[in-house]
Amino acid sequence: MSYGLLLLRVVVGGTMFGHGAQKLFGWFGGHGPKGTGGFFEQLGFRAPVLMAIAAGLSEASGLLFAAGFLTPLAALATAVVMFNAIWTVHWSKGFWNSNGGLEFPLVLATVAIAVAAIGPGRFSIDRLIGWDDNISGVWWGVGVLATALVISFLTVTVGRRRHVLQEVHAA
Repeated sequence: MSYGLLLLRVVVGGTMFGHGAQKLFGWFGGHGPKGTGGFFEQLGFRAPVLMAIAAGLSEASGLLFAAGFLTPLAALATAVVMFNAIWTVHWSKGFWNSNGGLEFPLVLATVAIAVAAIGPGRFSIDRLIGWDDNISGVWWGVGVLATALVISFLTVTVGRRRHVLQEVHAA
């Protein structure tokens, strides 16, 4: 189980970090904060460059997730940004990723929440420093899920201009 958790954390955390690096630094074919901010502006977000930086930092926490350090916090950051992506970009396109649907961000959010629930495993910094005792582990997962849904809901409603929300509801 420990090797499986390590593999899962490294692949998902590395993937998340890569997406964050695209937004923050323009690496891996990304557009950096200003270019990503333009995309967030099209989605109707207030302070779009700031939102791009916040999303990039949330995704860059994939390094923490990969290392198994502050695992519930890293899982929360991943879940929030993936739920935001689902609600603002992917929901209207159905389930399958081939159509731009929510399949891929849903899988990443689910993995993050599941790892929060079961803990980072033996090969993690949290274990090394004694932070992974996870006495009631399932509650970490439930807490991450509930908190991520609330933060994401507030982000995509309060964080967006009113006319964009009205257009979404009219469609």
